[in-house]
Amino acid sequence: MVECLKCEGVSTVFGYPGVAIAPFYDCLLDSGVRHVLTRSEQGAGHAANGYARMTDRPGVCVATSGPGATNLLTAIATAYSDSIPMVAITGQVAVPQLGHDVFQEVDITGASNSFTKYSYLVKSAQDIPRVFQEAFHIASTGRKGPVLIDMPVDVQKQMVAFSYPKEANIRGYKPRTDGHPMQIRKVTEAISKSKRPLICVGGGAFLSNSVEQIRAFCEKTNIPAVSTMMGVSVFPYNNPHYFGVVGQSGLKTANAAVHETDLIILIGARVGDRAITQPAHLEVNNTTIVHIDIDSAEIGKNLGATIPLVGNARQVLEQLMEQDILSEWGDWNTRLSALRADEQQTLQARATEPGALDPHRFIRELCRALPGGSVFVADVGRNQIWSHRNYCADGRFLTSGGMGTMGYSIPAALGASMACPEKTVVAVCGDGSFQMSMNELATIRQHGACVKVIVMNNGILGLVKELQDRVYNGRASGIDLSGSPNIGGIAAAYDMPFFRADSTEAAVAAVKQLLESPCSGILECIVSDKEASV
Repeated sequence: MVECLKCEGVSTVFGYPGVAIAPFYDCLLDSGVRHVLTRSEQGAGHAANGYARMTDRPGVCVATSGPGATNLLTAIATAYSDSIPMVAITGQVAVPQLGHDVFQEVDITGASNSFTKYSYLVKSAQDIPRVFQEAFHIASTGRKGPVLIDMPVDVQKQMVAFSYPKEANIRGYKPRTDGHPMQIRKVTEAISKSKRPLICVGGGAFLSNSVEQIRAFCEKTNIPAVSTMMGVSVFPYNNPHYFGVVGQSGLKTANAAVHETDLIILIGARVGDRAITQPAHLEVNNTTIVHIDIDSAEIGKNLGATIPLVGNARQVLEQLMEQDILSEWGDWNTRLSALRADEQQTLQARATEPGALDPHRFIRELCRALPGGSVFVADVGRNQIWSHRNYCADGRFLTSGGMGTMGYSIPAALGASMACPEKTVVAVCGDGSFQMSMNELATIRQHGACVKVIVMNNGILGLVKELQDRVYNGRASGIDLSGSPNIGGIAAAYDMPFFRADSTEAAVAAVKQLLESPCSGILECIVSDKEASV
């Protein structure tokens, strides 16, 4: 197992040991592969997620059988929803004991079946090299995602002559990467006939390594672009072709562009309900819908595609760049530019309580203070919406999209920092999500990672409050976070610098100190519970 990881170029694994995975851990000790002991199995999965997104290689997480494996499920589901390449290794009871409900036995392959790309239960050590190579191949090709390898403890102890296969050869698994030439021509013709074309970019842009191609395509064709939340940071904030993030909590200009377009080109986007809130509107208005995705199952699932185009976005865009495409949409770009200018003016003039911290302005100021190439990891809740609506840094934006997993940011930021220790990494979370994963501050400290943690503290579960105000006549139920710890005390317990701010001006000054600190630190921002997400 360890030799297989080394053959795949794995240098770091995140995990939490136990009896059923102890043989593997014993061999890992002298292997040269770095093991990062997280403080929970879910934390290991999220850390592997952040690591994978920054290295473009499968992240590896490890857990023992039973509760160790089940604790990993949320992280696996999170990776599956966002198509993050991951290999999860779990210990299992001995093969003769399978199905007998012995101590710490759980059918983890069955439990995770609906949110893994594939899973293996290995019953012979002879199969280990093949299984590992297939797992890494499946996780990192086509539509990327998590693969689970369940390893019975007795199989881990078997002796076997090691030989790693030269390549994976899986019958029936041949992901298409090039776009079909006929479909390429159809897309070209449709663009040339369009009056108001629009590109909508999702997280698949990063997964397909097509960020530069997307920017170049927009530059060549002069087609305006928007992004889903997972596509934030594909375009620099000040790119003239980019008009913001779409969706339920998106910007008015971006949503207006989707509403008015006569041709939308979806690139690596699932068309989830939070991104395209009214897909029927596009269909009823006879909008031409071009959907480019590596996974044919995603095309047409949530929005009927006029021109489906299966393939890797990078290669498809390179094919499209070779075509002659009309690029005269001056009036359309002028209209969107005017809408954007008006919206930015409104956002800048946004009122806040005197002396209170304006989270929207704070996120913008934070982004401006971050050095180029930094990593901004947003958690889930109001803080996520404040973050993606106001993100304007020159770097990479990470968050949990499809699953919306609270507690994601701190362990994911840990993984990102360990993947790219030279980059500034910031984790922004709410006081609720902070308490779901603050135990990983110990992991950050133990392994010398540098993560700047910002806690937006409003004393409540903010997004749930907004729902209860809107739908349940303001009847607040189960959202009061009274009894939360003193965050300064938490910082002291983990021997981390601590800063606290209750106004935007104080927060901006504290950010400067936080970023200048040579190590990890925590900034607590006191936000009114009346501050809405948008």
